[in-house]
Amino acid sequence: MTTRKILITSALPYANGPIHLGHLLEYIQTDIWSRFQKARGHECYYVCADDAHGTPIMLKAQQLGLTPEQMIAQTAIEHQADFKDFLIGFDNYHSTHSEENREFASEIYQKLDAGGYIKRRSISQLFDPEKQMFLPDRFVKGDCPKCGALDQNGDSCDVCGATYSPTELKNPKSVVSGATPVLKDSEHYFFDLPAFEEMLQQWTRGGALQSEMSNKLQEWFKDGLQQWDISRDAPYFGFEIPGAPGKYFYVWLDAPIGYLASFKNYCDKTGVDFSAFWQKDSTAEVYHFIGKDIIYFHSLFWPAMLDGAGYRKPTSVFAHGFVTVNGAKMSKSKGTFIKARTYLEQLNPEYLRYYFASKLTSGIVDLDLNLEDFSQKVNADLVGKVVNIASRCASFIAKKFDGKLSAELVEPELYAEFINQGEVIATAFEEREYARAIRDIMALADKANQYIDAKAPWVLAKDETKQQETHDVCSMGINLFRVLMHYLKPVLPAMAAEVEAFLQVELRWDNYSAPLVNHHINSFKPLMQRVDPVKVAAMVAASTENLKPTTAVVEKVEAAKPAASAIEPVAETINIDDFAKLDLRIARIVSAEHVEGADKLLRLQLDLGNETRQVFAGIKAAYQPEQLVGRLTVMVANLAPRKMKFGMSEGMVMAAGPGGSEIFLLSPDDGATPGMRVK
Repeated sequence: MTTRKILITSALPYANGPIHLGHLLEYIQTDIWSRFQKARGHECYYVCADDAHGTPIMLKAQQLGLTPEQMIAQTAIEHQADFKDFLIGFDNYHSTHSEENREFASEIYQKLDAGGYIKRRSISQLFDPEKQMFLPDRFVKGDCPKCGALDQNGDSCDVCGATYSPTELKNPKSVVSGATPVLKDSEHYFFDLPAFEEMLQQWTRGGALQSEMSNKLQEWFKDGLQQWDISRDAPYFGFEIPGAPGKYFYVWLDAPIGYLASFKNYCDKTGVDFSAFWQKDSTAEVYHFIGKDIIYFHSLFWPAMLDGAGYRKPTSVFAHGFVTVNGAKMSKSKGTFIKARTYLEQLNPEYLRYYFASKLTSGIVDLDLNLEDFSQKVNADLVGKVVNIASRCASFIAKKFDGKLSAELVEPELYAEFINQGEVIATAFEEREYARAIRDIMALADKANQYIDAKAPWVLAKDETKQQETHDVCSMGINLFRVLMHYLKPVLPAMAAEVEAFLQVELRWDNYSAPLVNHHINSFKPLMQRVDPVKVAAMVAASTENLKPTTAVVEKVEAAKPAASAIEPVAETINIDDFAKLDLRIARIVSAEHVEGADKLLRLQLDLGNETRQVFAGIKAAYQPEQLVGRLTVMVANLAPRKMKFGMSEGMVMAAGPGGSEIFLLSPDDGATPGMRVK
C-alpha cells in the first residue's frame, strides 16, 4: 500500500459559546476518518482551531466585563476539554487569534492586492456620533419604513417581514449609545471573486465536492458572482488590514486561513514540512469537513483566495447535514439542545460516537438523534452483540485454562470470512460510508454470537470429556471478538484501548489477520455498561431551560410592541373572490442558509413539486437553518417576485406570531406533498 500524505480539518468552532451535540456530529465524523487513515499507515494530520474574531465576540466580551482576549482564552480551555473528553484526537488545536494567522492573512491579502484582486470603493453607512463608530445592521434600531412597527432591526421588520437598508429606518437609534446616527461614507475593501469564475466552475465540477453541493453552487454562478466585502470598520475584534489603519479583516476572511495557521503551528513544533502540503504543486491530500451551511465560503471564497495567493486548493470539501433530536430541531424548552458537557456528565461519549457512526453516510442528509433509538441501538449492538462475545468466552479461558488461548484455531473458514471482510469495511470507512461499515461489522457480530450459541461452551464446560472443545470454542470466540474490535477501533478508541489491555495485543491492520494461539490474555473486565434511561432523562432535564420571561423582559417586550393589545385585531372583511386570488401551496424546504449582511433573513430554497423557488424570510431569530431543511410549510406561490439587495425573493412563507423569536412557521399534516394547493 502506498503511503499517503493527508491533512484533515474540521470547521472552526466559534469562540462565543459552548460545544453542543450539533457540533459534535462533524468532529466525530472527522475524527473517525482521521483515526482510520492513521491506522492504515498513512502520514495523516488532523488540525483545528477556535474561530476567535468578529463582532459577536466583541459584544459578548463586553457583556461579560472581559476583554475579547480573556474571553476567547477561557472558551478555548472549555472547547478543548469537551473535545478531549469526546476522544477527538486533534494533532493540533490553535486559534485564529494567533501570530501565524495574522501573518498568513496579511500575506494572502497582499498577494491578492498585488494581483489586482482587491478593489476599493466607498459605501454609505450609519455612524454613531457619540461612540464614533460605524453601525452594522445589528447595531441599529428604529421604526419600520413599511408598516411603522417600533423597535425593529436595521435590515428587516419582525412584524410585517419587510426588508430594507438601515438608512431607510424611521427614527433610527444606535443600539450602542442610544444616539441618533448620521449617514457617513466609508471606504471598504472588496475581493474580486468574479475574476475567478472560470477556475471555480472547473474546480467545483471536478470531483472536489459532493454532487449535491456542486449542483447547489451552480445557483450562485447563475445569479452571477459578486465582489465580496472583506473589510470592517473599527471598533472590531480582529486583525487590522496592512496599510489601512482602522480597517479590519472580516472574520470570514481569516477564519479558513486558520487551517493554514494551525498546521503551521504544528509544523513549527514538530519539523513537518508545511510547504509539502500547501505549495501550489503539492501532491499531498487536503480535506475539509464542514456543515452544509458554510459550503459557500469553503467552495467559492476559500479556493479563490488560495488560488489568487499562489497556494494549492483543497483536494475535497466534505459537507454533512445537521442534527435533529427526536425528529425536531434542538430545543431548550424540550431539553434537546444538549451541550457537550451536559452529555458527558451523564453518559459515555462512545455511545454517541457509535450512534453517529451507525447513521453517517457520505451524503448531505440531516441525522436524527432519537434518544430511544440511541439507547436501544447502543445496548443491542455494543453490549448485546460485541461485548457479549468476549464476556461469554473470557471467563472460561481464565478459570479453566489459566488465561491462555488454545493452540489451534478450530474454525479457520469462519475466521477467514471475518478477515476477508476487512477491505470491504476499510473501503466503507474510506468513502465515509460509516453506516455501511457498521452494518457489515454487526453482521459479523451476529455470526460470532450464532457460533457461540450453537457450540454452547457453558454446556461443554460441564462435561470433563469436552474440555478441549470448550477451550477451542472460547478461544475462537475471543479471536472473532478481536477482529470486530479491530474494525471498530476508529469509532471506539477508548474501548479499543481496554480491549488491547485485555488481549495483550495491539489492534493493527498489519497483524489482525493472524489469529491469537497459545496466547495469554488478562482477566476480563466489563467493557461497556448499558445505557441507563435514568441518565438519559437526567441529561434532558439538565438541558431544559425555563423560558418563562422575567418581569423585566416582559416589560421590555411590551414596550416594543406597536399595538396595545398582544393580539392583532381581525382585518377588514373580504369575500371569497378576494381569497381565491391567493395561491397557497405546500412547499418543502430543501435548503436554508444565513444571508451575509442581514440580521433577520434566511435564504430558503423551496420545492414546489415541479419547480424550486428562492424566498427570503425574516425568521432568523426563531430558527437555525439546519432546523428547517426537509420541513414542509405553506407559501404564497403567486406573489409577485421582489428584487432585494440579496437576490430575488419569489414568494412568501406563512408564519404566525408577533415577530423576533416568536415566529412559528405553518406546517401541514402528514400526507401533504410539495405542490399541493391549500384551499
